[in-house]
Amino acid sequence: MQVTTKAIVFSALKYGDTSLIVKAYTASDGIKSYLLRGVLASKKGKLKSAYFQPLTQLEIVANHKNKGTLETLKEAKVFYHYQTVYADMAKNAMALFLAELLGNSIREEERNEDMFDFLEASLQWLDINNDVANFHLYFMLSLTRFLGFYPDVYQIDKPYFDLLEGEFVAAESLNPILRGENIYHFKTLLGTNFDAMHTVKMKKSSRQELLKSLILYFELHLQGFRKPKSLAVLNEVFNTYV
Repeated sequence: MQVTTKAIVFSALKYGDTSLIVKAYTASDGIKSYLLRGVLASKKGKLKSAYFQPLTQLEIVANHKNKGTLETLKEAKVFYHYQTVYADMAKNAMALFLAELLGNSIREEERNEDMFDFLEASLQWLDINNDVANFHLYFMLSLTRFLGFYPDVYQIDKPYFDLLEGEFVAAESLNPILRGENIYHFKTLLGTNFDAMHTVKMKKSSRQELLKSLILYFELHLQGFRKPKSLAVLNEVFNTYV
């Protein structure tokens, strides 16, 4: 079935000498993987390898057989041209990390219009705003709403957060727990939005500690989730430039 849809690139892996396997999140069918034969060798075709950088927002024409196999891509064009995401070192490191995180988190081959709209709008927000040091933290928290394990805020006044149970608790247990400064920033982010998250002031060490806890939260709630390899690069760039 031929489909014209928006898509957000998660990854592009070299296959053989001239081909790519591209994993993307589509507005029409959720996660899809495409085999792009000869795209690295062709300079005149409708598909250019530059289109398949992490988080590129495309409009594509594809053939979807929907049998769990690699699909084919007929045409692609950039739907939204990032102005700063690839040029700014901190944003680029964040984009690599988030693309890997998304690729490890979203597996459904089914339409989810709300999730696609969230990804599209969030990444465009990242592109046009400058104060983005907390973006990845707030993005990860917001993403859990679509993945089914958004924190239960019913008892947010309690002093601890149980990462395994996904709820605020009155006492510590053997489960991984957020406490102290970590839970203070966690609660503050839960009560904000994209436009106000720059008001959440954190030291670099606190930001890294909360990121580490959020990754653990994903690991506890998503079977098979792998810690992004790009995490080390993100931390190094943020230590140096943010």
